[in-house]
Amino acid sequence: MGFKIPESVLVVIYTPQLQTLLLERTDHPGFWQSVTGSLADPREPLPAACAREVEEETGWRAASADFDDWQIEHEYPIFPKWRHRYAPGVTRNREHVFGLRVAQPFDVRLAPDEHTHSRWLSWREAVDACFSWTNAQAIRMLGSTPLSRLRERGRG
Repeated sequence: MGFKIPESVLVVIYTPQLQTLLLERTDHPGFWQSVTGSLADPREPLPAACAREVEEETGWRAASADFDDWQIEHEYPIFPKWRHRYAPGVTRNREHVFGLRVAQPFDVRLAPDEHTHSRWLSWREAVDACFSWTNAQAIRMLGSTPLSRLRERGRG
């Protein structure tokens, strides 16, 4: 397997009642997050990466068109403990934030090499549970931005 691409997607999965799915990382117990993952190829379309990662990490199948691009990007340093996964000298990652609205919480089929537990929380509880500031910020938007505006961001 080659080096990871330092470009990723963050997918906030939520219901109309703003219940939000979080996953606990296998390699760092206590680290809760939304679905995340690097692009498989530098040319992979971002919505395709979202669909692939959501299915890999939760078992949920969604079409690329189901993901709303919130038009938010973050660039941040890669934790030193994970830099060995990237090419030598790569120290930063670019993250693209997407939302996936589902009708109701679903039973998650975890990828055991990536996550140990899942849970559905209110958006407020999920903000407090996330270890990543970018993830917490994205979930916070669910409570502060009309959902129609979040969906329109990706269409505009």
